[in-house]
Amino acid sequence: MIRIRRIIAGGQTGADRAAFDFALEHGFGIGGYIPRGRRAEDGPLPETYPNLTETPEKSYAVRTELNVRHSDATLILSHGPLTGGSRLTAKLARRHRKPALHLDFAAAATDELIEKARRWLAAINCESLNVAGPRASTDPEIYAKTKSFLERLFAGQ
Repeated sequence: MIRIRRIIAGGQTGADRAAFDFALEHGFGIGGYIPRGRRAEDGPLPETYPNLTETPEKSYAVRTELNVRHSDATLILSHGPLTGGSRLTAKLARRHRKPALHLDFAAAATDELIEKARRWLAAINCESLNVAGPRASTDPEIYAKTKSFLERLFAGQ
């Protein structure tokens, strides 16, 4: 049984923002750490995203580590191999011995990835899910793909 109550993300454009928008539209709580000044590549993260904690630093890496540590598990979505902050997220999940799943939209059909994610979420005890992936400037399609994926993953929840 999937018991997600809260979606955690770092507030960056792309996958993070899609996760927040999905959560707010579907009645999930949101939370997480964001860089000081609500820093994101498109300017300060709007105040319409509540319940977020600014880190003392502007560093994306600091907020990434805090989000991994303070969530039950991490789902990383991408088109292709992990790079940049997404790769760091996976490394930090291993370091902190937190469950993590990377799903590559370029490597398998969406239906197959949804089933894999459902099995994984059902097997772990997870109420707060950290969702991560590339920013919009490095993957312009990741926002729409992430939001659609989450809508299908949690359909009927």
